[in-house]
Amino acid sequence: MLPATFKLVCGISHQHFQNVTGLKRTAVAAIGHEITTVSGQNANSNWYNEVCLISILGLKKEDRKARVQMFSTTELSYVKQGEEALQTALKILEQEDGWQTEIKNENGDQVMSKVLPGTGKVFRMEAILEATTEQLYSELFEKLEQMEEWNPSVNQLKVLKRIGKETLVTHEIATATAGNLIGQRDFVSVRYSWRQGPSIYLAGAATQTESMPPQKGFVRAEAGPTCIVLKPLENNQSKTHFTWLLSMDLKGWLPKSIINQALSQAQADFTKYLRQRLS
Repeated sequence: MLPATFKLVCGISHQHFQNVTGLKRTAVAAIGHEITTVSGQNANSNWYNEVCLISILGLKKEDRKARVQMFSTTELSYVKQGEEALQTALKILEQEDGWQTEIKNENGDQVMSKVLPGTGKVFRMEAILEATTEQLYSELFEKLEQMEEWNPSVNQLKVLKRIGKETLVTHEIATATAGNLIGQRDFVSVRYSWRQGPSIYLAGAATQTESMPPQKGFVRAEAGPTCIVLKPLENNQSKTHFTWLLSMDLKGWLPKSIINQALSQAQADFTKYLRQRLS
């Protein structure tokens, strides 16, 4: 049934069908039915349902045809990578069972982990931040290149390419960690933002670009899928529920115990530095 739904949606994109109201209504109903079927046991959660709409419709805020005309094939591939990273990350966040506590602070911050087949160990940070979702979006996406000013874990972060308002290709150089046992790593990533109602999603994944081949003196690590979810508290819109999924392959010959400790601590430290930045 799902392939048929895709065909129905694709049909609406053709000029001949754009004004056929009944067909649009049928497509919306079909999509709703398919999302309910796909989500199954997760029917009470909105995250996966929201990203299903992105995947099935193949649209964001712009018309699909306009997007194709606006961006090159390479740029569209980066957008697609970002959307796929978001979809994969939210599927992981939907999983409620199997998370083990790594760090739990007195202020309520908590880092959890889970081992996924084919992916390895992923980490999940949960915190409440005294800032609006828009303030956090500004710091974590719009002013991304300023992160090196307040996060000691980042040596340098540059935007290599901007694709519309929602997709970035970045190069990041991380500082050495764990008593220099983990040397300097660099990352080339696609970063993608998506808004759904009052919530903001910031997804990311490793990518490649000719403008930034592997650099001498650095180990090219890979991040992703990653995703930060910003949701305002229902009873206090000036505060945000901050969820951060982190999956990373640091490459090199490193004991897993050191990697796991470094990554979980990196999430706790990042949240601490972010609070300082917001204060």
